[in-house]
Amino acid sequence: MEVLSAHADTSEDNQPIQIITVFDTHSDRYQLLRTGWNGSKHIFNPILHLDIIEDKVWIQLNKTDIEIGEELAFVGIPKSNIVLGLVPPHLRACNPEYCIL
Repeated sequence: MEVLSAHADTSEDNQPIQIITVFDTHSDRYQLLRTGWNGSKHIFNPILHLDIIEDKVWIQLNKTDIEIGEELAFVGIPKSNIVLGLVPPHLRACNPEYCIL
């Protein structure tokens, strides 16, 4: 939650668009969302989604330039406990420093 919170509450290009956090601690789901208005267009897009499944952090979506796996490792989560869920299972072995479930 600390890592995602550090990236929240920023606006983009002086538009009334915010980056907000959504934390579901009961189901262990964590997101960053872009929300707000761009002129007459409503914006509501998930840009980063993490799940905790069987004691592993799954990076399910990352539409940011945030190196979330590196940031999680920096705060003490071993890369062997981080799954690149957004990568097809047969390609995860190409990055063996992360968990390849």
